[in-house]
Amino acid sequence: MTGLQNYLALLDRVDEICRRTSETFSAHITCHAGCDACCRHLSIFAVEAAALAAALRELPTDQAELVRAKARAAHVDSPCPLLHDGLCLLYHARPIICRTHGLPLLLLREGERAVDFCPENFQGLPSIPGSAVLDLERLNMMLATVNALYLQSYPGPERLTIAQALTLTD
Repeated sequence: MTGLQNYLALLDRVDEICRRTSETFSAHITCHAGCDACCRHLSIFAVEAAALAAALRELPTDQAELVRAKARAAHVDSPCPLLHDGLCLLYHARPIICRTHGLPLLLLREGERAVDFCPENFQGLPSIPGSAVLDLERLNMMLATVNALYLQSYPGPERLTIAQALTLTD
């Protein structure tokens, strides 16, 4: 995947943190296949769109056409066009927001730092240790930097919807 080395390195780091948190708190994380209420049609950075497009090109023809058809039919308020029968059709290539969703994220809310996560997860825990919390602002800054580097070599729009990413090769 030409030009995606920085993004793939960031994914490796994010996946390791998510894996560690998921393993440590497996009894308190309810996310599972078919749990898709959070799977909405989002915008993503260009580098993430390129990674999705590359993953789409690797799918068998019939699966790729299903993804493209769903992308062409998607609209702003629809579920994610990658969602099919409760599962992500490109799960291995999903964007960072999808990888971290449901896990504890440190974010700014009305000027205050707060930890947020899926309300179905971490029930019954009095607190979540800082080592399990992803700093969303820091992660977004790293992703924006990786995206800016990508755009230097592959100029285009900074952000695209998932549907736009999936129809780049139409």
